[in-house]
Amino acid sequence: MSTPHHPAGGARPWPTDKLNALRLGRRLVTEVPVTRTGRRAFVDITPLSTPADAQARREGWRQAAHGRTFRLQHWDYDAERIAGFDYDIGAVLVKATTVAGEDELTATLEAWQLHPDQFLYPWETDDPR
Repeated sequence: MSTPHHPAGGARPWPTDKLNALRLGRRLVTEVPVTRTGRRAFVDITPLSTPADAQARREGWRQAAHGRTFRLQHWDYDAERIAGFDYDIGAVLVKATTVAGEDELTATLEAWQLHPDQFLYPWETDDPR
């Protein structure tokens, strides 16, 4: 069994499977509290693709990259539209940023009061994207 990645500064470690998913370019999501009733909110981490990722995809595999750049987005949705095709109507981008590397990702999550162990694969959430 592999040990979890321990980020700098004493932050919570990444679960190994989730860190590997990010390194392979897979998106992760967590649901977060909302400030108004009738809404649902999610934060997602999307690893940005590189030319090496595109080449690996053409060859039928995924490249694991430790130095990826990540886009973080916090979206707030109308709860009644979340399960439909029109989930983006009334959606609000609360905040977004791009970070370079796993340590900066972890530091940004801490600043957003989130922890690595909160994140799930998109299909394990109700995230509409």
